[in-house]
Amino acid sequence: MKSRSLSVELSAPTTVTAIRFVILLGVVSLLADATYEGARSVAGPYLALLGASGTVVGVVAGFGELVGYGLRLLSGYLSDRTRRYWTWTLVGYAINLLAVPLLALAGRWEIAAALLIMERVGKALRTPSRDAMLSYATKQIGRGWGFGLHEAMDQVGAIAGPLLVAAMLATRNNYPAAFAILAIPALLALSTLMAARWLYPRPQDLEPTTPEIRTAGFSRAYWIYFAAVALIAAGYVDFPLIAYHFKKVSSVPGSWIPVLYAVAMGVDALAALLFGRGFDRVGIPILVVAALISALAAPLVFLGGFGWAIVGMTIWGIGMGAQESVLRAAVATMVSQDRRGAAYGIFNTGFGVFWFLGSALMGVLYDFSLPALIAFSVALQLASVPLFFAVGRQLRSEPTSAM
Repeated sequence: MKSRSLSVELSAPTTVTAIRFVILLGVVSLLADATYEGARSVAGPYLALLGASGTVVGVVAGFGELVGYGLRLLSGYLSDRTRRYWTWTLVGYAINLLAVPLLALAGRWEIAAALLIMERVGKALRTPSRDAMLSYATKQIGRGWGFGLHEAMDQVGAIAGPLLVAAMLATRNNYPAAFAILAIPALLALSTLMAARWLYPRPQDLEPTTPEIRTAGFSRAYWIYFAAVALIAAGYVDFPLIAYHFKKVSSVPGSWIPVLYAVAMGVDALAALLFGRGFDRVGIPILVVAALISALAAPLVFLGGFGWAIVGMTIWGIGMGAQESVLRAAVATMVSQDRRGAAYGIFNTGFGVFWFLGSALMGVLYDFSLPALIAFSVALQLASVPLFFAVGRQLRSEPTSAM
């Protein structure tokens, strides 16, 4: 009885510590998202104001995303090799966040474009390391719930940042001033991150050591899962195309388009928590539910009127919430501690590349045939379902697990 009591006493502080660590990183993400999502919400108009053409705006946005996802493969690998997760996270966040207020001093579209791309580079450098550190802490509190809580806090910032910029433009109509005020959440995010680094110098110690899943490489379950996620990414309609459609066919009044996006972000935050808890209870099958629900988004937003657009964007937000929480959480259940950075690097890079390819193809399909676009989106997401079932079977057959 004495040994059992001692075990409980020792495990309780570890759980509390893990929760505190997740919340601290959640606060960092909230403030960081307020910074760069605020900037991204007006990046296009700002580049145009500085003299950039529509082609330049499109290329800068696309190239930034491609670089931002592509570099995660390298940064994830290096974070595992060096074991310096905090270093990569701190450097990445510093580049990611400080590039934003510097936009106030750009003066030329070429400089602004370079800063916008640097912001994406910073995000690429820090994301795999940050996700690896989160995976260590979420072992104690539930991976789905931990990543879901982090995503929910992240989305609060994604809503607050654009609203702050909108308020600045409404009162002062000055883009440099709007970018300059984003220095406040940027500096607060970096200060919170430094505090987290000081309080938790070795976040990997939050996860008890577990047996290695494989002596080399990644498990078969991981690669099947990667294929399923690639289908989800390629088949998920990006919001700019949805917004373009709303404007073109006048199914949604122009003033309502950003409102619907804000609604979707709110749903995203709630769905992240609910699906995260569901993942902790039932595991991989919750991803099947998410895929079946999100497959309904494309038909509703592209074929319906205003009412169906609201329903479609709600479903779109549900899918985004599942993607940003459970999809990341599941990676940690398939990969041992010392390979998490590389695993998240591959995962994020693959997700970004297939998202880019799918978005580009759906843009072409939109001009060619709207039914073809809808069929493509629905088919790819439904095609992920048997792969998720295969992942579940594979995990049950493996002798060890990282869960």
